[in-house]
Amino acid sequence: MRVFIPLVGLTALAAAALPAGMASADPTGQSEARTPVRAVLICATDAATRRAFTREHGATPVFVTAREVLSVRPSDPAWTTPRCMTAREHERYRTAVNSYASVR
Repeated sequence: MRVFIPLVGLTALAAAALPAGMASADPTGQSEARTPVRAVLICATDAATRRAFTREHGATPVFVTAREVLSVRPSDPAWTTPRCMTAREHERYRTAVNSYASVR
């Protein structure tokens, strides 16, 4: 049985990939507007993982692509349950973020 692995840094990486003007802070270091947390987990696509996800989060998994995660804006509605991403899509996401970081 494969289990899904939480991807803790994905949300932080997505926030780091945003243009500098989108993440503004006041002089005290507090953020002006809180960005909703959008958790993304690395999930397999087999039936056992789907059952485990449903049991844990109360909904069937919704899979997202690397492109969809990179296009999320702070003004978009927050997710009520975590989204899933395959290991292959996560590798695409990491590649895109690293490419973006090397250009900056």
